Amino acid sequence: MTLVEFVPPTPHPLWKLCPQMGITDVIVKVNPDLTGLADPWRLSTLRSIVERLKVEGLNVVGLEGDPFDMSPIKEFGEQGTGNGEREEALSHYRELLESMGRLGIKLLCYNFMVGKGWSRTGVRLGRGGAKATYFSLNDFSRNRLRRGYGGQEERKDIMELCNCGNMELWKYENGGGGKCQSRNFIISESHNSTIPQSHNLRLTAEQVWANYEYFIKAVMPTAEKCGVRMALHPDDPCLASLGGYARIFGSIEAYDRAYAIYPSPSNAVTFCQANFKLMFTNGNCHNCSQIANTNVAVATGSLGVSENIASVQNLQDSKTPSSESNLNPVNPVQTLEDAARHFGKRIAFIHVRDVEGTKEDFTELFHDQGDTDQFALMRTYRELGLDVPVRGDHVPEMAYDRILTPDGTPGYFTLGRLFANGYLKALLQGTGNVLAATTFGEATVVKKNTKEM
Repeated sequence: MTLVEFVPPTPHPLWKLCPQMGITDVIVKVNPDLTGLADPWRLSTLRSIVERLKVEGLNVVGLEGDPFDMSPIKEFGEQGTGNGEREEALSHYRELLESMGRLGIKLLCYNFMVGKGWSRTGVRLGRGGAKATYFSLNDFSRNRLRRGYGGQEERKDIMELCNCGNMELWKYENGGGGKCQSRNFIISESHNSTIPQSHNLRLTAEQVWANYEYFIKAVMPTAEKCGVRMALHPDDPCLASLGGYARIFGSIEAYDRAYAIYPSPSNAVTFCQANFKLMFTNGNCHNCSQIANTNVAVATGSLGVSENIASVQNLQDSKTPSSESNLNPVNPVQTLEDAARHFGKRIAFIHVRDVEGTKEDFTELFHDQGDTDQFALMRTYRELGLDVPVRGDHVPEMAYDRILTPDGTPGYFTLGRLFANGYLKALLQGTGNVLAATTFGEATVVKKNTKEM
């Protein structure tokens, strides 16, 4: 396994700090909103991003996130989306895979979260006063943000719009005026007591499944041809629906169903530890169906959310076991180690992070802080023979972070990532030594893997 870092595609302190930490392999997101470059699928565009980082001693080994607007693919079937736009987007995606293959980029971490990406509703004070991102379904249903865009009003979730967290904390840090200085967004809060019924979902689970199947069958042959592993990231949070759209990747069974659609080494898994951990928790959320149905602030308008959260395991009507499952059906997946063994070599990318709480209400922690046995889990990865990129994921904001990166994104500030990388380097070194000692005898001299140091 190789420790990598997720770095911005434009100059950032991590460009200098990564080589100093001994991290030279990086993951980037190439969306034009971040790079300032159009047509990220083109070889010339992708090469320019790679070359920027190469000058700093950083080697791009993977891409992560939506590389461009994926709504024509993910939201196909909603009013206003057409097949022409979908086919054009699929063509761009295939070209991106071809460009990646030509540049030797063999990993693409993608998701199929419809309408919204990963969502957080604020920050809570954590260890030593660090600001930890959290998600609360109750808060999500109440928070409203509004901005003008191209003459049209849109509503977005707090964490998607601006680099803030708790509403009052955000107002305090930005002068109390309700205006985000860095992004020029205008805030307003409102509450809506109207609770739509479940049929108000803009896309149902089976519609999203149909869109996913169409997508994966359209692009996976190109991924295979180009030697790219497409590693599917879980829904975050892994709820049955959010923002008016069903979410389908919130269970192990869903992953097996996705693999059965197109069995291939290129059809892989991003093992995001915290998301899989929350799949095994039973929330104590009261009136979850009503909370989920409340109109919420989202990117495409004020939408009705439906589906009882407790029915997440029933989202998948068809549950086809993977041909590569390592777990006997009589021994269900109940822990992260079970899940890792279940997927085995299907895992192409590992996100290390931890949370406390349930999928309806959780807080993200420092990597050494939660109840996950990170050492045992890392040892499991080694026992499975995984030779894949590993990176630390969301971290709390620490004191003085905003001096180093004033416009940092919650969950991705810099100082916490330095701490996380030191912790992960020790885990990689320690589990490597333990595995070697177990395999060859404790008297054997263990050689350190310098690439992981």
